[in-house]
Parts: sequence; structure tokens; C-alpha cells
Amino acid sequence: MVKYGLDYTRCRWILPLLLGIGVIFGIIALAGRGWLESQTLPYVHQASLWESCRRPEQGGEWTCESLMGHAWGRAAAATYLVGFILLVICFALAIIAFAIDTLRFNFIRGIGGLLFVAAVFSIMGLVIYPVKFSTEIKLTGINMFSWAYGFGWTTAIMEICLGFFFCCLPNYEDQILGNVKPTYFYSSP
Repeated sequence: MVKYGLDYTRCRWILPLLLGIGVIFGIIALAGRGWLESQTLPYVHQASLWESCRRPEQGGEWTCESLMGHAWGRAAAATYLVGFILLVICFALAIIAFAIDTLRFNFIRGIGGLLFVAAVFSIMGLVIYPVKFSTEIKLTGINMFSWAYGFGWTTAIMEICLGFFFCCLPNYEDQILGNVKPTYFYSSP
């Protein structure tokens, strides 16, 4: 952002925008029913973070069981939800930080640290879920962790990457605010 001459006033909303996209991906992961799905016909299993649904045959009625009855289900949902709530808090703080005319760079570094904590909680939930699901729930046929689970991992990766950006941005404070005298490379003939 700094090295190639992008002006701070033009690019100041890129990081909060990326955090907003991460929040949208987190909502999709929390609400999506595609954490685990049957891969081949007949499609007999579908699961979300909250429940596991089965049907005996193609065209049959789905029967759902809540995963909140299992301790690991509550742990996976709680840790992923805590990571998501921290991401929403970081999004709100980033909007506040970048809306103020005088940018507080230590405040931005704190947002980066909080994003790393959010990533740890999200990853804990994303690891607990498949490990315990595949050992505790009887699976039939070929199953795959699907699109909503992928959105969860995308959110966690975005939290890590944006955490680095928010932590490293204060290192370029003078360049961003325009306090550095430009260097001209001119050689006389």
C-alpha cells in the first residue's frame, strides 16, 4: 500500500472492507448446512455446525439430531462463535479507527492482536468439529467436508492475514501520513 504510491486517503477503507468480507464469510459458515455432506448417491447425510441430518434413502424424509447434545459439539460451536464475535468486534473497531482523521496506529496494532486471538478460537472450532464428528457420528458412504466448512476456514485464514496487516501497518506510519521527504534518483549526464 505504501511502496507503490497508493495514497492513504484513497486506500484507508481497504482493510475494514476485507474485515467486512470476513464477517460475511463467517455468517455463511455459521448458517450454512454444508459442513459435511454425502459425496455420492444416494445423498443420505448432511450436517451443519449445529445439527446432523440423515435420510434413509433418496427422496426419504430427513431426520435431524442436534450436535449440542454432545460436549464436543458445544465446544466446536462455542469456540467458532467466540472467534466470530471477536471478528465482528474487530470490524467495528476498524471502522472507528479508520473513520477518525488522526489515525491511532497503536489502536490499529491492538486490532491486529485481537484478530490473531479470533483466529485461534476459529481454528480450534474448525479442528474440533471434523475430528470428533468423524469418530462420534456413524457415517455411511463417502462423505466430504463441504462448502460451509470451507467458508469457515476462509474466515480463519482472513483473520490471520488481516492480523498481520493490522500489526505491520504502524511500521509505515510516516509514509502513510506523508511525513517522509521524497527521494529523487537523478544522475547528471
